[in-house]
Amino acid sequence: MKPRLWLLLLAEVGLGQAPEVVFKAEARLVEVYVNVTDGRGRPVVDLTRERFQVMEEGQAQELVVFEAGASDLNCAILLDTTGSMGPALPVVKNAILRLVDQLRADDWAAVYGFSTKVTALQDFTRDREAAKRAVLGARALGSTALFDAISQVARMVARRSGKKVIVAFTDGKDNSSVLSAAAALTRAKKIGVPVYTVAQGEALQSRPLLAQLRDIAKRTGGLSFEARNADDVERVFNAIAREIQHTYMLAYKPPPASGSQWRAIQVTIHGLKDYKLRAKEGYVPE
Repeated sequence: MKPRLWLLLLAEVGLGQAPEVVFKAEARLVEVYVNVTDGRGRPVVDLTRERFQVMEEGQAQELVVFEAGASDLNCAILLDTTGSMGPALPVVKNAILRLVDQLRADDWAAVYGFSTKVTALQDFTRDREAAKRAVLGARALGSTALFDAISQVARMVARRSGKKVIVAFTDGKDNSSVLSAAAALTRAKKIGVPVYTVAQGEALQSRPLLAQLRDIAKRTGGLSFEARNADDVERVFNAIAREIQHTYMLAYKPPPASGSQWRAIQVTIHGLKDYKLRAKEGYVPE
């Protein structure tokens, strides 16, 4: 079986469109994705740029890009198409179809299949039917090089404008990668696009894998889920669909930094009480 952290990396990109995403002070902006909920867990919408403050290493940063929840979204879905996914594939497909249906008319969706390599089943499109045909056409076959796929997608991440999100589904362990989990996870943290991970099947029996999935989600500002039955799969994908429609994207030019050490980020909101905020905790410049 194989943990598909893979999905993790899709959403934020379109395969084969750009080199590895890195944040260079002279060429890149640091994107910070933020989800805000009130005391009852409901999304807080319609916040303006002036309400947000972003600190890097304790220093306030000027926002040069701000996109609210209503702006267009690039949603990349990586579908595990390895042999072990056979029994679960019909249920997962149905859940993903519902996720695609809940995207807005101006949102973009891409579908990727994964086994020993990553295949673009459908490049980014606003055509919902095309995206769903790609999902329905996926077949389970082969072994899993999960961590290699993560590294490959990270290098080829597309620099799509606007908000981006990754949805990842896994039911087992990597059995074919050359790279280690640590190397692949480091790339995911560097990229920093919100990653929503879903573990099911044998993946639920691996504590190390679940910890890795939780770490990726936490570090990037996403969420990790565990699906223990078919009903859970549908519930989880419905929750993800709701989540990604209420994400704010803030971007700033990173200050000069020496070396490639972790840079801590903190986001606060002015004039709002009793709220919870989720965002990535930092990034690694290159």
